[in-house]
Amino acid sequence: MSRPRFTLRLRLTLLYGGLLVLVGCVLLAMSAVLLDRSLESVLRFQHGAIVPAVDSNGRLFLVDAEEFERAVTQDARGELVSTGALAFGVVVLVGAAAGYILAGQALQPVSQVTATARRLSTETLHDRIALTGPDDELKELADTFDDMLARLDAAFDSQRRFVANASHELRTPLAVIRTEVDVALADPEPTVVDLCRMAGVVRDATRRADRLVEALLVLARSEAQERQGLEVYERVDLAVLVPRAVRALSTEASSRGVGVIAEVDSAPVWGDPSLLERLVANLVENAIRHNVDGGHVAVTTGTEQATAWLSVRNTGTILEEITVQDLFAPFRRGGTARTANRGAGLGLSIVRAVASAHGGEATARPLAEGGLEVHVRLPAVHALESMT
Repeated sequence: MSRPRFTLRLRLTLLYGGLLVLVGCVLLAMSAVLLDRSLESVLRFQHGAIVPAVDSNGRLFLVDAEEFERAVTQDARGELVSTGALAFGVVVLVGAAAGYILAGQALQPVSQVTATARRLSTETLHDRIALTGPDDELKELADTFDDMLARLDAAFDSQRRFVANASHELRTPLAVIRTEVDVALADPEPTVVDLCRMAGVVRDATRRADRLVEALLVLARSEAQERQGLEVYERVDLAVLVPRAVRALSTEASSRGVGVIAEVDSAPVWGDPSLLERLVANLVENAIRHNVDGGHVAVTTGTEQATAWLSVRNTGTILEEITVQDLFAPFRRGGTARTANRGAGLGLSIVRAVASAHGGEATARPLAEGGLEVHVRLPAVHALESMT
């Protein structure tokens, strides 16, 4: 047999009952003291005096005043104790029962929290306690629980969207590969030209899948190091990384007539060189790809007090502020999901994750004339050295 639960409701009931017993004992003691004092003030006789009294049969007799005082006091105390004990027992029983009921009502919000927690699953995170009543500690607890459920619901929803988008992005190149192979196999006499064309399409599709998998791995690695700390910790100058990224993307920029201007000053930081290089490359790549033909990109770096910063500005279409904030979400391109032919929409997501892993931040703002400016701020080397 399982032992009965010593619940909070039962403990509160016992607490209420114990308080009633204590208060009752104090009241009985005070009543006895007040009774004695009242009798002393009323029963005042001279020493050796004789007073008349009546027995239980109604007969009159004379007794000594001192004996009369003792008899009256004892009878009064006995009556007080017997009557008070009866009333005391009734009050304790009624008070304990009332305390049990009141404790149940007071703990009702806790029961609602428990019932909601038992009912929750990944599919029912939209449920809320929505407790009504006075704005007390229990309502604050229920509201805090509702806020936690809202955050969990948003996190799971974001995760579901991320998985769905990743699956879609991976399914597209696989579908292209399967289609090309099926077409080639359906042709009984494929020519070398057809096979070469198919091989080129398959190669492009595998490259796209490879870029997506690599981006997902970098994003996962950055988010993991944001929580657990950097695995590699070296001195890196952002000013050195910018020319590398510009050279690597010079062909793509030239093909669209996009001019890239880099004005860099030393911006040393401590961190993972590969992640920081990916951060710079993503920003420059995004600025070139999400640009207008014949536009321009400006990349600058520097230090300001305890902060090293990197800024990338590019021309382009006019963007709304709310659209710009969505750009850091995974699989978002220019404020819309999966609309670009190139890239997976993870560039700025990786930038923000890498910046956060290095103790910094990445922000973006739309430019009035069109285009975007992304600003990354990281702790500078001298700031970290002074802290250590």
